[in-house]
Amino acid sequence: MSGDRPFLGILLMLAFCVIVPLGDSLAKMLGPVVTLATMIFVRFLFQAVMLTPIALATGRPVALRGRLFWLAYARALLQMAGLGCMFTALAYLPLADAVAIAFVMPFIMLLLGWFFLNEEVGIRRIAACTVGFIGTLMVIQPNFANVGWPVLYPLAVALIFALFMLITRQIAKDTDPIGLQALNGITGTLTLLPLLWLGYVFDLAPMSFVWPETTHLPLLAVMGAVGTIAHLFMTWSLRYAPSATLAPMQYIEIPIATIYGFVFFGDLPNGLAAAGICVTIGAGLYIIYREQANAKNTPAEPA
Repeated sequence: MSGDRPFLGILLMLAFCVIVPLGDSLAKMLGPVVTLATMIFVRFLFQAVMLTPIALATGRPVALRGRLFWLAYARALLQMAGLGCMFTALAYLPLADAVAIAFVMPFIMLLLGWFFLNEEVGIRRIAACTVGFIGTLMVIQPNFANVGWPVLYPLAVALIFALFMLITRQIAKDTDPIGLQALNGITGTLTLLPLLWLGYVFDLAPMSFVWPETTHLPLLAVMGAVGTIAHLFMTWSLRYAPSATLAPMQYIEIPIATIYGFVFFGDLPNGLAAAGICVTIGAGLYIIYREQANAKNTPAEPA
């Protein structure tokens, strides 16, 4: 962490929480008129075009070798899959509900950390995970009644991005944030090119690149830029403030997504979903509180 400037870190995380739902809103607007593959390709292309020149001009390493390269490539593939699931979910679900369901991710990360990294998980945090998942089910239930199984896409997003974050943890100390994001943009774009060609050859509509209409190009450009900038804000925030300080701020994304959903689409969560959102936020904040307490002085009592 380059300097202890928590206020700047918090401001950057707030910017991330404001910008990310905007990108999701644009994806929801474009979903009916632009193919899924086109949106994902534009997202990675903009990341590569925006960040590669910055990385090269500032002497940041873009190329990685060996284990680091393959972990970074796996990270790009997970990001690609997560975006695909989220953009698909937004075709069926209100924005706030999709974001709230995906926020089961901290609970999944806790369990994956316990399973793969041997991190200690006590009964209280397991209980909080259970409560948080119940809250998620409260959001899922009314949506499942309306749209059926596509409501599970945000759960896939949560699992994918939990794995994404675990890989990021493994390589964060050995890579530069801008260089890593630039590499992800390059490898993601190059990986998508043959997939787009296969989608065209076999006439797979969601996987085909379709040149968007002129009126849609500005929205696509903004979506690509917003996604890139948001992830940079998140990365930079962790350079100025510890993750324990920033983690609670991420839950601000849910009410902000609710506001965007109402402004752009006229959507508001119903009573059960709203209650489930509150339960999920409460359980997530409790887990963060226990993480902070354990980090300070609880070697004898697991949370």
